[in-house]
Amino acid sequence: MNTLDNSTAAGLGERIRNLRGTRGLKQQDLASKEISASYISLIESGKRAPSDAVLAALAERLECSVEFLRTGRDDHELEEARLRLAFGEMALRNGSNGEALQALSEVLSSRSLLDAAMTRRARIGQATALEKLNRLEAALAVLDELHRDPDLAAGSAEWCQVAVSLCRIYRDLGDITLSIEIGERAMARLDALGLDVTVDHIQLGATLMSSYHSRGDLARAHLMGSRLVDTAEKQGARAARGAVYWNAGLVARSRGQLNEALALVERALALMSEDDNLRHLAMLKMNYGSLLLQVDDPEPARGKQLLEEAQHLLAEVGNAPELAQCEIFLADADLMLGHWDEAAAHADRALGLTGSESRIQAVGARGTLAEVHLLRGETEHAVLCLQAATRQLRQFPPSHQVALNWRYLGDLWKRLDNSTEALKAYDRALTAVGMAPQRDPAAALSDRPRHRH
Repeated sequence: MNTLDNSTAAGLGERIRNLRGTRGLKQQDLASKEISASYISLIESGKRAPSDAVLAALAERLECSVEFLRTGRDDHELEEARLRLAFGEMALRNGSNGEALQALSEVLSSRSLLDAAMTRRARIGQATALEKLNRLEAALAVLDELHRDPDLAAGSAEWCQVAVSLCRIYRDLGDITLSIEIGERAMARLDALGLDVTVDHIQLGATLMSSYHSRGDLARAHLMGSRLVDTAEKQGARAARGAVYWNAGLVARSRGQLNEALALVERALALMSEDDNLRHLAMLKMNYGSLLLQVDDPEPARGKQLLEEAQHLLAEVGNAPELAQCEIFLADADLMLGHWDEAAAHADRALGLTGSESRIQAVGARGTLAEVHLLRGETEHAVLCLQAATRQLRQFPPSHQVALNWRYLGDLWKRLDNSTEALKAYDRALTAVGMAPQRDPAAALSDRPRHRH
């Protein structure tokens, strides 16, 4: 005899009783030599749990499936839910994020049909679709609840996927500290479990390395990258290795090692070119193209070609900030090629993509427009663009990316022969990476309370 808990047995008995009533049958009609009417009464009241053989016999007489009696889920409806879930996951892989979100939301609207594993898959897919649609707060709400689910086994592929997504979304929302805390706790948990390294583990490490990079902690990011490169090479998965080389390239770029960064990103692109993740491919092409503009021997024409390929992909699978960043890099390429009008058009499109939201890309776009005006000799317009960019950049909390933008604005102010604003921008760049100005000793003395005599 099967052992069921009281609530499960009661639910099964209630379904048998309700279905029998719907069919117009009495308990005696379900009885047989092996199953007495009194035993059926005990089953319906939840006092007995039928064996598999008894359940199969009852299902046959009630003209339903054993699965329906056990769970209340109709086989046909359950199969429809499985197919809808598979369609939603396939739509995600193909970059059809809106279709994926609709399909997965429909699956979750019939949650009574789903078991715990299917529900988790659908909710993880829902969070992924929301993130790709740049609805980060909504994705975070789903992921936080999943992360607290005691049935989500630490070290499992789903657990790693949730941890990676949380680490990445908090980073993208600007809460770098929490992003790193989540990533470090997850890595420590994996290390404590002593599990074999998988692609999911490497992806978690690569995301944590990206958060270190965003904070400006380049030494720790570099150490994490060194650890992950060896691990990824032994593990062997192309996508995992590509993710590690990609992030290692970003770190090398921030450390000023541009040729090394170019080699790493080029290797990442080769590894991930056959991956079905179009967004990753787009971002890699964008990074590779922009690096070709910055190395010792720049290749603006080739860089522009890669950036245009990235732009085409991002139009399908990217979000507004990513598209805006690609427009800024395209503007940089056109500036180097002497195409000033095209550069200004790219910068204007980047501003349009950022809209009224406070985005770091808007600062870069205004800086690019200032540069175009400088090249045209339109000093007053350049000053207006720089003033607007300066006001906007003050709104952002300190980070490595903010420091880079302050340095860029400082250089533009310097080209305008405005040393006062240039020095302010350079000072803010230093502060953004944690190098606060020293206190003036004279000011410290003046701040002391004066004693009356």
